[in-house]
Amino acid sequence: MQQSDLDAWHMARAIELARQGQGRVEPNPMVGCVIAHGAEIVGEGWHRRFGGPHAEIEALTIARDRAAGATLYVTLEPCCHQGKTPPCARAVIAAGVRRVVMAMSDPYPKVAGGGLMALIEAGIEVVVGAGEEAARELNAPYLHRVETGKPWVIAKWAMSLDGKLATRTGDSRWISNEASRRLVHELRGRVDAILVGRGTAVADDPLLTARPAGPRVATRVVLDSRAQLASESQLVRTAHELPVLVAVSPDAPSSDVERLVAKGCEVFRCDGDTRVERMESLLRELGRREMTNVLFEGGAQVLGTLVDARLVDEVQVYVAPKIVGGAAAPATVAGLGVEAIAQSLMLVNPVVRDVAGDLFFSARVARLK
Repeated sequence: MQQSDLDAWHMARAIELARQGQGRVEPNPMVGCVIAHGAEIVGEGWHRRFGGPHAEIEALTIARDRAAGATLYVTLEPCCHQGKTPPCARAVIAAGVRRVVMAMSDPYPKVAGGGLMALIEAGIEVVVGAGEEAARELNAPYLHRVETGKPWVIAKWAMSLDGKLATRTGDSRWISNEASRRLVHELRGRVDAILVGRGTAVADDPLLTARPAGPRVATRVVLDSRAQLASESQLVRTAHELPVLVAVSPDAPSSDVERLVAKGCEVFRCDGDTRVERMESLLRELGRREMTNVLFEGGAQVLGTLVDARLVDEVQVYVAPKIVGGAAAPATVAGLGVEAIAQSLMLVNPVVRDVAGDLFFSARVARLK
């Protein structure tokens, strides 16, 4: 097997390992590592939880003295700073690794080439770029947050075949089937926040929790410009148990803000006069809190704002084999919309599969180069 094929083979395994940390390591990136002599793997590991050992340390612990003279494959540049764990680059050097193959550099300011230079200065051969496309796709939410300061926004909705969220009377339970709803709960259990508009909070009175619980507990975020969320709602009644953040406009009445705070909610006053400006303000705040993945769950007007402002990064849609009909029945995306088809939000890398009769569609939003 040629060296390039061997590198690709081991890196594919490292990326497979890294994926196991999804939902457990954020705000850190998912990272996998393989240590090998030729085709023989002598150690492997992945970042299992935030604050725990990084992938390189896990793999070095397994390899022990067999790491000397080996090639280390890692999906992201080894860290070179003291954080919750010691620098991985230093451990790689101390282990006597001869060669390091990394999929990509880490844009995080405290790394950003520092780990790469530390390895080179120690006389280690370094190869960058093997499996880079797959590594970037894996850690797209992390990279997006580091580079933009805002979390990765996943827009999720369930609709009928004719694009309706509910009937003309507002009935929406249940458009999607039970198997689809289980997948949604799995997704809820690995994101940092779940975002809905006040209209959805009133119409559905949701809890917005993962059942069963996942590895993360999402902050439940309600866009409520006038701070009118009812004290009797399930969200407010459970705010002392699970976090609720109510995003309000700058001129929201102080009396209602104080009422929500007294009930256990946190209130964030968004900057901006328009819906788009306030949404940008909220997402910047969630990014400042190091939230990596935010799940949007409704309704149509808020989704329209996100789409108009090009703030959606990924879509996950469940299409039920049902036709609702009715001009007054709510459709999925409101907002202003585009004037020409050429201005449409373009999606790439679509995945389509059957979920017990529902059609599941997911894709990422194309970014301009």
